[in-house]
Amino acid sequence: MTLLAAATNESLADLSNKLVYASMAVYTLAFFAHITEWVFGSRSKVGRTAAALTTAAAGAAPAVQVRTKGGGTALLDKPQVVTRSAAGSRDVPDGPGAAGGTEKGDLYGRIAVSLTVLGFLIEAAGVVSRAMSVERAPWGNMYEFSVTFSTVAVGAYLALLALKKNVRWLGLILITTVLLDLGIATTWLYTASDQLVPALHSYWLWIHVSTAIFCGAVFYIGAAGAVLYLFRDSYEAHLEAGRTPGRFRSSVMERLPSAASLDKFSYRINAAVFPLWTFTIVAGAIWAGDAWGRYWGWDPKEVWSFVTWVAYACYLHARATAGWKGRKAAYLALFAFACWIWNYYGVNILLSGKHSYAGV
Repeated sequence: MTLLAAATNESLADLSNKLVYASMAVYTLAFFAHITEWVFGSRSKVGRTAAALTTAAAGAAPAVQVRTKGGGTALLDKPQVVTRSAAGSRDVPDGPGAAGGTEKGDLYGRIAVSLTVLGFLIEAAGVVSRAMSVERAPWGNMYEFSVTFSTVAVGAYLALLALKKNVRWLGLILITTVLLDLGIATTWLYTASDQLVPALHSYWLWIHVSTAIFCGAVFYIGAAGAVLYLFRDSYEAHLEAGRTPGRFRSSVMERLPSAASLDKFSYRINAAVFPLWTFTIVAGAIWAGDAWGRYWGWDPKEVWSFVTWVAYACYLHARATAGWKGRKAAYLALFAFACWIWNYYGVNILLSGKHSYAGV
């Protein structure tokens, strides 16, 4: 029975690896579909849409024709749809999205989302197969953590789409970074399935590590929003100064949400997950008390987890302070996420401690 169980576990581990590579293939197809969406969306209709948005922003919104009870028609002014982030900020409508308002671009965008769903399901199956092969939570090393991280990031993106949130513009960036994450995981971080050290055999592994992965995935989405906010804000400032941007830059920037919308998106995402990150640190301290007999020992992982918490706390405080909205707050959000990335890669690989994965 032992030999049979070992053979079964090995087969499941091999299946997990194949599923991860299969998901990468599907994500690659989704990447090209997103590229095609942006390419078709950059054609002539984007120019017309941008012109319409410029007109609307100037106060000359097109009229809406409505039918009256007597059989005639009447013209009503179409209300402007704008997003305000702070007093003194620009009132600019959101762009039409990655497809640029074109039917063909939208078709490829929907194909990209469908492929992303398929890739997510295959990758999730790979994570489950890995868990079954080791008969534990599949988060015992950096390879397992990275694969699960990308799965959760894609799942969070798809959940936002399912909630009818306008986030398809995030698809290309997300899939690109997911492919990069999986490439690093399969090339440099791969570790054969094995059992955990005794200290990690605890139900806290499911609680603490799962929340850490979820928080990191959602923080990543917030960071992506902050990066795009900086680009869009620079573009809007460029237009406000009366300068004419290049055709490629205009085509991309005009299709994104306004800087105000991206600013709010990033803030709300980070604010929503911050309490869970607080719980993650508390849960880790409780687990440390059970495993090592102390709740806090200034281990490098513990220190940088706390530094990350402080950075996000400063960001949320700064974002709620009038003088620190906008670009300053976005830079702070990116610094906080950089702390999270360092806590994962730098601390795990370069620094020695109880959480060290120097052997990945």
